[in-house]
Amino acid sequence: MANFSNNTPLADRMRPLSLKGFLGQEEIIGENTLLRQAIESDQVPSMIFWGPPGSGKTTLAFILAEKTKSDFYQISAVNTGLKDLREIIKKAQENKKKSKKTILFIDEIHRWNKKQQDALLPSVEKGEIILIGATTENPSFEVVSALLSRCRVFVLKSLNKDQLIQIIKTALKNKQKGLGLLNVKVSNKVMEMIAQMSNGDARTSLNTLEYSVLSNPDNGIKTKNKKDKGVIEITPDMIKQAFQKSHLFYDKNGDEHFNIISALHKSMRGSDANAALYWLARMLEAGEDPLYVARRLVRFASEDIGLANSRALEQAVAAYQACHFIGMPECNVILAQIVVYMAKCKKSNALYVAYEQAKQDVETYGNLPVPLHIRNAPTQLMKDLDYGKGYKYSPDHDYKEKQEYLPDKLKNRKYLK
Repeated sequence: MANFSNNTPLADRMRPLSLKGFLGQEEIIGENTLLRQAIESDQVPSMIFWGPPGSGKTTLAFILAEKTKSDFYQISAVNTGLKDLREIIKKAQENKKKSKKTILFIDEIHRWNKKQQDALLPSVEKGEIILIGATTENPSFEVVSALLSRCRVFVLKSLNKDQLIQIIKTALKNKQKGLGLLNVKVSNKVMEMIAQMSNGDARTSLNTLEYSVLSNPDNGIKTKNKKDKGVIEITPDMIKQAFQKSHLFYDKNGDEHFNIISALHKSMRGSDANAALYWLARMLEAGEDPLYVARRLVRFASEDIGLANSRALEQAVAAYQACHFIGMPECNVILAQIVVYMAKCKKSNALYVAYEQAKQDVETYGNLPVPLHIRNAPTQLMKDLDYGKGYKYSPDHDYKEKQEYLPDKLKNRKYLK
């Protein structure tokens, strides 16, 4: 099915073409799963694969197409528009007349706008096209609801270290598509290093390995043992150079962005300063705007600490100003200070709960009239209408007056417990 060439990256060359060689995702593709049964019975539904880079979304789509013997089209939402889609739909309609199925795989489907997704909807609804979409973003945010409702969503997970090591070993042994003919030597330590730095991404693991082998002028030959002459030994330094920087999966506008800020917030709420520091570092080292983090901390100071320590808000605002003054990377320790401070603070969500209850009353009762005795009365007409009549001036009563300040329907309502 695949057309491999000398210029094809190792990750693409090593892409398995059957479920037997597919590693990971046992929860959705393992024996006796619904998807596995659908594939075996050639009843594949329209679906969306949602998962991090290198988790096998594209590979799984290719395997499904090969297994079902359907007419298969692959496009990328990045560089494909409505004209290309209409041509595929026309072919799909012709296929349906011949009782032949058409699978359309759209990589990065979250990049298609509403108009493009809507154009696809009728063909999916009529069964002319079996849609397989792949996305790293939460489809409930990025895919129009009408299209999403006609697709099964399968969540793929990052591969674990052992699975990545197995993939690396397979590539090193494979003489047809892998690096088997080059006699590459990679120690277990180096394989673990590649797997660890790849963050669950099989594509990153394989392409890093290939780059390490091919980028050096001497092809990486490091051995001093004569009998190992011609062996390409991959060292930890070569792997570090191949990576150049940490591959942190973090999209500042995507789902992982909200996952991590949520983890930071909940770690502080749970008074786990160590976890809070970790999630803070994950955001900052991946390039998050420190002022965004600082703004979230200002909110946290009132939402989760509030009256239990009113100085938390002062500290949070001061941290925001300090970050604004000096920026990254120097402000990282400032954010670390306020994160630890708030994680260790006594907590109270009384203000948050009280406001939410007050808001609920506003939504329930609408514009309740202000009691006459606390209305403003700047004109004689208003005084004649009893605006302000009977109001007890608090200082005259040593601030101990008994007086109702809420509308009649909310009389004696207590928001603060």
